[in-house]
Amino acid sequence: MTNADLPFTIIDLASATDAQREEAARLLHDEFNQEKWGFSWPELDEAREEVADLCNPEHICRAAVDTDGHVLGWVGGLPEYDGNVWELHPIVVSPHLRGKGLGRALVVDLEDQVRQRGGLTVMLGSDDHSEMTSLGGANLYENLWDKINNIQNYKDHPYSFYFAVGYVIIGVMPDANGPGKPDIFLGKSLIQP
Repeated sequence: MTNADLPFTIIDLASATDAQREEAARLLHDEFNQEKWGFSWPELDEAREEVADLCNPEHICRAAVDTDGHVLGWVGGLPEYDGNVWELHPIVVSPHLRGKGLGRALVVDLEDQVRQRGGLTVMLGSDDHSEMTSLGGANLYENLWDKINNIQNYKDHPYSFYFAVGYVIIGVMPDANGPGKPDIFLGKSLIQP
């Protein structure tokens, strides 16, 4: 796969080199260990464990690498509901490469991998820890679907990216990360046109 400005190949991270898996762990740690993401993977060893877990054969772990084999971004998938549904978890792209089609390519590749394993749906949770959307800080126990239908993106929350690649909001877990900090659930059917 390639973009005119960004040549890359998508590989199975489970069969990648130790150095590539380390790059994937560092990217995950560096990008998600921020307040807006709830300081996920605050220790590099936790990110290494996440990569190792996703490299198990029952999971999916795919990475985009440049022509020198360096990891530019990666995506994981976890089976749910007897493999009918797969959770996209996580996805991370180097910040200087966002907006160049790399994230989209990783999602499309993950969806292809899920289809090959008989999956019907891909879902994910996208937390709002810091009122990045109009759902953050709101009482989601009143008129929830009106609030979902009228969601606004205040601070570049990734739900807009997922909308652009065909996902829709399928639910919300209010207060998942503390008062006023919901988890926004998105999904995409792999069998519906």
